[in-house]
Amino acid sequence: MENTLQYAQQLDQQDPLKEYRNRFHIPQRNGQDAVYLTGNSLGLQPKATKGYIQQELDDWAQLGVEGHVHGKNPWVSYHELFPQQLSKIVGCLPTEVVAMNQLSVNLHLLMVSFYRPTKHRYKIICEAKAFPSDQYALQSQVAFHGYEPADAIVEVSPREGEYTIRHEDILSAIEQHKNELALVLFGGVNYYTGQAFDMKAITAAAHDAGAVAGFDLAHAAGNIPMQLHDWEVDFACWCSYKYLNSSPGGVAGVFIHNKHHKDKSLPRFAGWWGHNKESRFKMGSSFEPIPTAEGWQLSNVPVLTMAAHKASLDVFEEAGFENLVTKSRQLSSYLLFVLDEINATQTQQVTQVITPRGEAEKGCQVSMLMLERGREIFDELINQGVIADWREPNVIRIAPVPLYNSFEDVWQFGDIIKKILS
Repeated sequence: MENTLQYAQQLDQQDPLKEYRNRFHIPQRNGQDAVYLTGNSLGLQPKATKGYIQQELDDWAQLGVEGHVHGKNPWVSYHELFPQQLSKIVGCLPTEVVAMNQLSVNLHLLMVSFYRPTKHRYKIICEAKAFPSDQYALQSQVAFHGYEPADAIVEVSPREGEYTIRHEDILSAIEQHKNELALVLFGGVNYYTGQAFDMKAITAAAHDAGAVAGFDLAHAAGNIPMQLHDWEVDFACWCSYKYLNSSPGGVAGVFIHNKHHKDKSLPRFAGWWGHNKESRFKMGSSFEPIPTAEGWQLSNVPVLTMAAHKASLDVFEEAGFENLVTKSRQLSSYLLFVLDEINATQTQQVTQVITPRGEAEKGCQVSMLMLERGREIFDELINQGVIADWREPNVIRIAPVPLYNSFEDVWQFGDIIKKILS
């Protein structure tokens, strides 16, 4: 590799996905395209999104309530457009996935079914410094069942002087608490460090301990390859506005392994959109769940945000998720190379990459620990046209994504931060 503009442009010319950048609106800074490297926080808008939403607005205007059955994409069954596409992204059967609600709402709904504490099995194992929303969900669910969060929640932390969690420490915690363990709930990718966890092995260990395994895939869905069905993950949920480019606060998604679909002993908070489709509109008072992941739905779908979701997923479908993963790894490797070269030229180290280097241990995101002047450097990046992401207390997150970022974006970021450091 070479840290030169010419080399980066050469990689872009050889990139079979390079034309997809033109399918997205790129924010403008200083009269030109911004160096947008925060797809891990909010993905960019596909240019087709407006047309997808306009179609539903037109049907609403022209058909009114009849759009539910006579629209181009009938609203009653709109959510049925997604399972085939989403199943390829998270690695499951189409019947195991459904687009619905928001991530935190879905996490609570899934824990109703899959966190079933008893007198002897009530503990949850999670990662330390999980995203705050997950921490709040775990604490409130534990308290709802009458347990003390400090006793029931076991956090696995990095070792002293380290920033990421060792896999063997996760397995050790599961083994240590196996007789009291009800649930293992991890992020697929840690939001702060960008560390991707071994979901297959964590799931197997949880099951060996007699516990349930679930994952928050907010930073994994659309980012890293997964095989949730084959790994026998019990449940997972994710948002769609990061790597899936589906609008701010866009509709989220859930995975529920098909081994649970027909288990009517599982408690759930029921809603009419999860009821048997054949009898849903007979308005009966007795809930009969659909024997797929759809059975966890509550309400009819938010069509306008789902239209934005569909616009993005159609681009994913066309590009091919395996192709996107290949380019993602190339972009990430080039970013690490550029950062390493910059660090090697500094008389005093100012940044430290805390994201793991192994291909299976990370996705798009690279987290830079700022050893000094972190916020000052971040603000100057923004001033010079780089849209990145700051996380307290001292990390800059950079995430070049394969659909719309280029190798030249990575080089430009490196060139700008090198000048700032100098």
